[in-house]
Amino acid sequence: MFPMITGFMNYGQQTIRAARYIGQSFMITLSHANRLPVTIQYPYEKLITAERFRGRIHFEFDKCIACEVCVRVCPINLPVVDWNLETDIRKKRLLNYSIDFGICIFCGNCVEYCPTNCLSMTEEYELSTYDRHELNYNQIALGRLPMPVIDDYTIRTILNSPNKIS
Repeated sequence: MFPMITGFMNYGQQTIRAARYIGQSFMITLSHANRLPVTIQYPYEKLITAERFRGRIHFEFDKCIACEVCVRVCPINLPVVDWNLETDIRKKRLLNYSIDFGICIFCGNCVEYCPTNCLSMTEEYELSTYDRHELNYNQIALGRLPMPVIDDYTIRTILNSPNKIS
């Protein structure tokens, strides 16, 4: 008779332990219910990029001296620099500058080593197209300044969104 009583006691202790574990996991689940969602509704909401985010490259045509340092430091020799040598003043004159973002790995070496700071990284990351040839940007497309996400009134940024927990 005593083994049967100890069996019931063990069963009761195991039941209480299981109920405690279920209660603890339920409390963990409820604590996650108060958190803000991690996902965003992308086209309508955008995350603010980090300060050192490496997005599309911005190029200033007037500052470039056609030294081709950007081509030499690029791991894939990507920027295409076309120039003419002006013999009367013995200087290079830049004719064309282009970067193919379908090949670019966004390492930032060209921006870092440019002696005249004519290259800079922007926060623009929406470069997707249906045709890969549209990713080849010339000096005109590279010179276009992107609209900052914070200034775009049509997009609700995460910093400007109303707090969802009241």
